[in-house]
Amino acid sequence: MLNRAAVKKYSHFLFLATLILISAAAYPQSNPGQDSDSARVLALETLWNQAEVAKDASALDDLLANDFIYVDIDGSLQNKSQFLDSIQHPPEQIEIIGNDTLKTYLYHDTVIVSGTYHEKGTRNGKAYFRRGRFTDTWVRQGSSWMCVASHSTQIPR
Repeated sequence: MLNRAAVKKYSHFLFLATLILISAAAYPQSNPGQDSDSARVLALETLWNQAEVAKDASALDDLLANDFIYVDIDGSLQNKSQFLDSIQHPPEQIEIIGNDTLKTYLYHDTVIVSGTYHEKGTRNGKAYFRRGRFTDTWVRQGSSWMCVASHSTQIPR
């Protein structure tokens, strides 16, 4: 019999698998292997946004490699545990994060995603809206894709 934590973790994997399969089916298959990998990683990017809004560090933990590094819009560098802590205790209350443009670049067992995003929320009781550009590096580890590095830059208004 599964305990509550195991059921929660299993439900994250089930949700992720469903999202990946749906997203993979939505993309044309000119080169099935490459297109399938890109679709899977793009689905993971969407899952990342949803987990960040929900402050679900557990879901993000499953997407990030143990040696993950993150460069934030202010230039600060965070490791995986620091990044996950910032997700659980953010300085702002994020209402929505969405990707506007995404492009993938495949290199064997690596997918680079570059794109722009928008984020809306409140900070210190005041509404904010920001746009940014990001680059994420995903590496296939076994049958999974793990993000090993992420860099985000704010786009000035």
